[in-house]
Amino acid sequence: MAAGGKQFDEYNALMSSLKVSVSKHLLDEHFTMIWANDFYYEIIKYPKDEYEALFHNHADEFYKHMPDRFQRIREEVEKALAEGRPGYECICEMPQKGGTTAWTRLVGTFTNEFVDGYPVVYTVFTDITDVVEVRRERTITYDNLPGFAARFRIDVDNFVFLSANDKFIKFFGCTKGQELSYGLSNYYSESNRMAYDRNFLAMRRGNPVHFTLQAKDQDGRDVWLQINADCISWQDDNPVYLVIYIDITDLTEQRLLQKQLEERSELLHNALEAAEEANRAKSEFLSRMSHDIRTPMNAIIGMTAIAASHIDNQERVMDCLEKINVSSRLLLGLINEVLDMSRIESGRVALTEEEFSMGGMIHDIITIIQPSIEAKHHTFDVHAFDLEHEYIVGDLQHLQQVFLNILSNAVKYTPDYGRIQFDIRELPHKTKGYGRYEFICRDNGYGMKPEFMEKLFMPFERAEDPDIRGIQGTGLGMAISRNIVRMMDGDIKAESTYGKGSTFTISLSLQYRDEENTEFFLPERLPVLVVDDDPVTCETVCERLDEIGLDGRWVTSGKEAVSRVTKAHGTGEEFIAIIIDLKMPEMNGIETAKAIRTLVGPDVPIILLSAYDWTEYEEAAAKAGVSGCIVKPLLKSSLVCAVKKYVLNQNSRKPASFAERRVRSFEGKRLLLVEDNLLNQEIAAELLGQTGAVVDVAQNGQEAVQAFLTFPMGFYDLIFMDMQMPVMNGLEAVRTIRAQSRPDACRIPIVAMTANALEEDVRAAKEAGMNDHLAKPLDIERMNRILERYLYDGPI
Repeated sequence: MAAGGKQFDEYNALMSSLKVSVSKHLLDEHFTMIWANDFYYEIIKYPKDEYEALFHNHADEFYKHMPDRFQRIREEVEKALAEGRPGYECICEMPQKGGTTAWTRLVGTFTNEFVDGYPVVYTVFTDITDVVEVRRERTITYDNLPGFAARFRIDVDNFVFLSANDKFIKFFGCTKGQELSYGLSNYYSESNRMAYDRNFLAMRRGNPVHFTLQAKDQDGRDVWLQINADCISWQDDNPVYLVIYIDITDLTEQRLLQKQLEERSELLHNALEAAEEANRAKSEFLSRMSHDIRTPMNAIIGMTAIAASHIDNQERVMDCLEKINVSSRLLLGLINEVLDMSRIESGRVALTEEEFSMGGMIHDIITIIQPSIEAKHHTFDVHAFDLEHEYIVGDLQHLQQVFLNILSNAVKYTPDYGRIQFDIRELPHKTKGYGRYEFICRDNGYGMKPEFMEKLFMPFERAEDPDIRGIQGTGLGMAISRNIVRMMDGDIKAESTYGKGSTFTISLSLQYRDEENTEFFLPERLPVLVVDDDPVTCETVCERLDEIGLDGRWVTSGKEAVSRVTKAHGTGEEFIAIIIDLKMPEMNGIETAKAIRTLVGPDVPIILLSAYDWTEYEEAAAKAGVSGCIVKPLLKSSLVCAVKKYVLNQNSRKPASFAERRVRSFEGKRLLLVEDNLLNQEIAAELLGQTGAVVDVAQNGQEAVQAFLTFPMGFYDLIFMDMQMPVMNGLEAVRTIRAQSRPDACRIPIVAMTANALEEDVRAAKEAGMNDHLAKPLDIERMNRILERYLYDGPI
């Protein structure tokens, strides 16, 4: 063995000195190497242990970055076996550690030996890199190449010029021998930069590349060059490339011109299609608007005629007036949507900020849509989850507009006896003083098809579906809602399954107001019964009860509630209060309260829980023994107030809102109404006169100025001024009044009462000197609030 080992070492040393590698391979799918002499590892520059760890002696893995080279070896082996030759030969590049390559001549000899069932081949690798490079240098004659050529070394961050033929020097106008370095930051155009970036890594690996560049020739002319680059050698682990340039300017310019024509043609075609689509959508919109406007107008005109013909029948006249009121508000809503879309598209919408109660906002929205919900017999649930901050700062009017759009659509596009759910959730926010609020509206209505979902938020679009064809709408509500939400840096998402319903999720970051410490806790853990057919409502109300120290227990029907109260009464474990949902199937809240009141007597508070305005149920509820009502979603502050008032008999009433206050009398006050339209004069004078104030009328701005100057200082307490009038408009009249030297000229409140309701109209009125703005048609509640703001002298 010692002699054999010495003989093997001598053979190994001989092969290495001759720069020859001998290795033994299996003819399997990997061309697995089972032995190699030392020079094999010198050629590839990998230590034996590292080579085996990285490539597992598999030739295909070793050649994974040069698969074409391995494929060539495989093809030569397969060809030799097919032809019955004793071996194979080929010249091929071999990868080396560090990204370089070596040129080798492979001579393989097939044997009758088998290992693990595979035949064995012995392969001799001879390093011929020097020979190949010398032969390349001798065979490359730059001036015989097509186009012009140069050699570059591809460094880590640079293209280093090495040499070039005369055509290259002449084309670019540089001095022969001058060094040119093309740094990665010095390309002629952005397209060149992109071309280099796409190919740079491949060139660093020595792979052939082909791409197009834009350059300037020696005359400054823009030219297009086809680049064909091949690695011919390596210097200090950096590849050296022979780059052949072919001027393709004429062909490229023709191709670019053709491409530009095609692009312009496509742009024109797309623009035409977009214009036709917009024209179609607007035509359909105008057709729908004509129908939708005529419908309430027909009701207004028709009901007016019917009321006139039944003038002695007060009940019939009141019914007509109610229908006229509903139709008028529908018509106003259609007009407002069109104006809102116009303002949003022209960027004339400005957001305002005010502090408001989340619960109050939701209650006002529900109050508005309640008649529609009841008319279609929908089940409506509203929940508040993790709502830690009830008072927030934002644009209340626009928020209400968004939620009313979403909820109104849910009501309209859900068949009768459907279910609608509105959830509010507060999530943590990374900015102190802000909360991330989610508003989710779900319905089990008609749903939307995928093709319409793509156009859902586009203006003038409505789904073409026979089930909803008779439902009125402008097709603007969702576009308006999305634009408002985006203006608030929020997000609105829609999910829908046709025939099953839709879900809309609105996410907004809103500033909240840190409320005063109103901690309230009852340590006795006294039991309260919650009754609601919606388990989610039961659970959320019980959570609120637990937060203030009460033991919330719940059932989902009136029948269960009566049974539970009867059982508790029999065991002496009375509930200290019972909270019952107003609307439940089979046995509603009032019926349940009446049955329970007979069991518990007059002392146990029975509180109704309702998402609706309960005014119409109040009398029946009182007769049934109901103590009071709290609204959904049940917020902690509302629950604390209810417990203090009904359970502890403490006065916890919150300050009344403007809507809750009685309209005040303004007897002794004198108003100047400036209005040129006789019908508008009559309406405004009558409504203002109902407050007890004396109303004088001026026909235009000039008469208004004369009236103000004719009477003594303080004669008028407030002026309502139209803006568009003959002789002198409202803006000019206000400026004239404010310019007078009388002390009251700058103090008297002047309020715009006008159909000019756009944002710029309000701004123009304020800039002219008006104190406030009241849009037509007149909102009586807003008119009363303005009168209170400027005329009422006592405490509110």
